[in-house]
Amino acid sequence: MKLRILLADDHEIVRRGLCALLQKREGWEVCGEASDGREAVEMAKKLKPDVIIVDIGMPSLNGLDTTRQLMQHDPQFKVIVLTITDSDQVIREALDAGARGFVLKSDAARDLVSAVEALQSKRMFFTPRVNDLVLAGFLDKGHVVGRNEAPNLPTLTVREREITQLLAEGKSSKEVATLLNLSTKTVETHRSNIMRKLSLHSIRDLVVYAIKNNIIQIQMPAQIHSARETTVA
Repeated sequence: MKLRILLADDHEIVRRGLCALLQKREGWEVCGEASDGREAVEMAKKLKPDVIIVDIGMPSLNGLDTTRQLMQHDPQFKVIVLTITDSDQVIREALDAGARGFVLKSDAARDLVSAVEALQSKRMFFTPRVNDLVLAGFLDKGHVVGRNEAPNLPTLTVREREITQLLAEGKSSKEVATLLNLSTKTVETHRSNIMRKLSLHSIRDLVVYAIKNNIIQIQMPAQIHSARETTVA
């Protein structure tokens, strides 16, 4: 029986490279490809893959919130997070979200197959940096405690995080409502609650919050180019 892998990344050239890398392995198949997190969640529900690989910086629904939604739907889903950064906060959030693997995009050509093999064998896989954090005692009661913790802020619900990302990406309340199948009034209510909860006063403040808390990511062209080259190699 083949190992079925769902791959989610918003860059087509990266997906192609990862597909080629994974399908070289006998007995593995990429059963689906998603270009954003929302599509990945829907495809996972239908396809029920053995392993799901998600890029952390996708539009509409980022990789961390994609992982959270996948775990809510089925805690047995095995998710590998792909990221361009291994900051303490990103590591902490990936583990808290339920990821069982954490691979840097720059190391994907070297580590991704090993990560999938680990999950296939019911083990977890993390880059050396994450392992170092764990060994150094940064895991406390199942949560990573970073040396440079973000300030304690009110926790947003899954729906509020979805709306925060879409608004921070520049979508209007009406566009968000259409995308999430909600009324514009409901989105406006969520938006007001988010701004009040986080003590924010403008969309610019919301964008800054979203970037600082890994809800959206700003990638420089050079970073994207480097990630593509490494993955396709």
